[in-house]
Amino acid sequence: MGFFNDFNKIYNYSSRELKRIYPIVDKVEALDESIERLTDDELRLKTDEFKERYKNGETLDDLLPEAFAVVREASSRVLGMKHYRVQLIGGVVLHQGRVAEMKTGEGKTLVATCPAYLNALTGKGVHIVTTNEYLAQRDCDEMSQVYSFLGITSGTILHEMSPEERREIYNRDIVYGINSEIGFDYLKDNMVTDRQERIQRGLNFAIVDEIDSILIDEARTPLIISGEGDEATDIYITVDNFVKSLTKDEDYEVDEKQKAVTLTNQGVDKLEKHFNIDNYADEDNIKLRHNIVQALKANYTMTRDVDYIENDEGEILIVDTFTGRVMDGRRFSDGLHQAIEAKEDVDIQADAQTLATITLQNLFRLYNKLSGMSGTVVTEESEFMEIYSLDVIEIPTNRPIARIDKEDKVYTNIKSKYNAVISDIIETHMKGQPILVGTASIQKSEDISAILKRKGIPHNVLNAKNHEKEAKIVERAGEKGAITIATNMAGRGTDIKLTEEVKALGGLKIIGTERHDSRRVDNQLRGRSGRQGDPGESIFYVSLEDDMIKNYISQKYKNILAKLTEDNDYIDSKSANKAVENAQMAVEGDNFKARKDIVSYDDVLNTQREVIYSQRNLVLDKDNIKEEIEEIILDVINKNNNIELASKYKIEEFKHKLIELNLVMEEDIAELSTYPKEDINYLILEKIKLRISEYEKNVSEEEARIRERNILLKHVDRLWIEYLKEIEVVRQGVNLRSYKQVDPVQIFMMESSKLFNNIVDEIKEETAKEILSFE
Repeated sequence: MGFFNDFNKIYNYSSRELKRIYPIVDKVEALDESIERLTDDELRLKTDEFKERYKNGETLDDLLPEAFAVVREASSRVLGMKHYRVQLIGGVVLHQGRVAEMKTGEGKTLVATCPAYLNALTGKGVHIVTTNEYLAQRDCDEMSQVYSFLGITSGTILHEMSPEERREIYNRDIVYGINSEIGFDYLKDNMVTDRQERIQRGLNFAIVDEIDSILIDEARTPLIISGEGDEATDIYITVDNFVKSLTKDEDYEVDEKQKAVTLTNQGVDKLEKHFNIDNYADEDNIKLRHNIVQALKANYTMTRDVDYIENDEGEILIVDTFTGRVMDGRRFSDGLHQAIEAKEDVDIQADAQTLATITLQNLFRLYNKLSGMSGTVVTEESEFMEIYSLDVIEIPTNRPIARIDKEDKVYTNIKSKYNAVISDIIETHMKGQPILVGTASIQKSEDISAILKRKGIPHNVLNAKNHEKEAKIVERAGEKGAITIATNMAGRGTDIKLTEEVKALGGLKIIGTERHDSRRVDNQLRGRSGRQGDPGESIFYVSLEDDMIKNYISQKYKNILAKLTEDNDYIDSKSANKAVENAQMAVEGDNFKARKDIVSYDDVLNTQREVIYSQRNLVLDKDNIKEEIEEIILDVINKNNNIELASKYKIEEFKHKLIELNLVMEEDIAELSTYPKEDINYLILEKIKLRISEYEKNVSEEEARIRERNILLKHVDRLWIEYLKEIEVVRQGVNLRSYKQVDPVQIFMMESSKLFNNIVDEIKEETAKEILSFE
């Protein structure tokens, strides 16, 4: 009942909210006739009129009805597509900074044009974020015709673009792109040493298409910009060879549920003998321990063609297990990627050093206004509210849904389940009804494909290994007799069109080969069929040996279910379906907690990141930072001069430190010690100002300011990178330690705060020291 409770709750909330939105849409539709009468030129001039009215104090809400009506008419003239009422409703929801749940085939691409145009009138920019570059380019190419007709500029950020090309695109009114490209550009902008090098112009308003995929499914992998660290060493191969020699249950144990591997006592004894060490737990062995943990994880929890693939060049590429897509430009962190490279016997890349990092949660919370669309977000409404403060509004479909969703078929074992899946595929194929077979991983899609090949049944396979052909394969998935095998979320955003003949055969049939870790992903797969009132059907096949069921149903329950089996190990029982739903909800709970932990840790880091980035931006944007430098120097003086310098017993203690930091010239120490304590800091600063003035006479004031900026940025960047490295060790330590009745995030907060304050002090000291090292 969990899903239906969620659904009823959100449906009632949506109904109330929609009643407030309908009058706005009524105003848009009421303008239809008057806007239709405008000539093309008059319609175009509306954009300048809106911009002028906005400058003169009208709000975007004031402009909305007319602006939406103008986009609707422009779209009708340019594309031959006029927004349906439900699409206008979706547009209002997006403009209001909310999540619109719109079923597959409801034309989400067109929905975005109205709020994008309206918000572009401010001149601050709009980002439309999609799940892959093909969709971003396709949507922009099509919708840019409407925008350019109305005098609004648009463009797509693509991976291969140069910084100059990116800067030009970001300066356009509406920018399409994928989340990682926008995120990496944000991080790079906060690493530049000259303000002219910046690419973006601020994060104003984002419309995120397939928002659940981007903000929930991908949220567990942070964006990391890495630099060359230490050269890869033989330690990865040595450790990998050792780990491969271990025996499961004797030397190590695997917790399938947590995806964790631990050595047994026997395994630790074996390790100490192999590496000739006395005590594995010793502090001296921390590096070895880290490598062992990552090698165990790589060999016994990370699966090829599920978690990663190897491409033709022998590179290991991460696969997003939710979308089945390769995550371009990302590498597993903390040596895990190298451990997998050693496992697969490919070239081991150099250790990466984290230069900048941010989670997708915190990246998207930087926007002044955030909104999004998806076909199924009902089950994640609480997460959107808790993490992003976004509410979800369910938009009614343009036509009633005619798809038939059948009960799951549950089997005791995988073999019986696969036999039933293949039988269903063959039987349906004989009728000519097209089929989309959804699998949870690349490996599973290839397993099904291999069985069909042996039986001589033609089909297409769509997974991360051939994603370039994705759109073409998906577009043809609705043809008569077509069989398409795909990872669960492949092909999102591409319509599967049906002929009248196929509609008469029952439409597209969805066959799910197992339940995913999230009900929402299963609903996305179902939603590939039955678009815009088309007929269709869906069914899921599940076995008690599926990973999710195996890890989340108790043995006692499995035994009860096993007694209910009929022929072919089929379990025909309501309790079987209930058990599957309960297991799925339990996994969702664990996954939500994991994502929440990630964002909780990153929230701590985020506050510190904002301090560092805002200081960097201040330095870059001001032509003269002389006052800031004086403040830094005074802070360093106060920090190192807080005990009585004037006391003759203490003078030697401070003399060395003050001279070491270049705060005081050696010849001035004796003089300073004769002054009262309260005057000393002021006198030190005055003498420093005189030294800086003398230096400026020799090199010019402008050169002195450039030198100060470069020195400060150099130390900020170097020590921030150092901090990111140390904080990762702290995070791992917090996770490994067990605190009784203490929140590990609280511990992390306290420890990171102390470490960050030390880094800030060090930035100031190193900056002051180098600035005062005049030649």
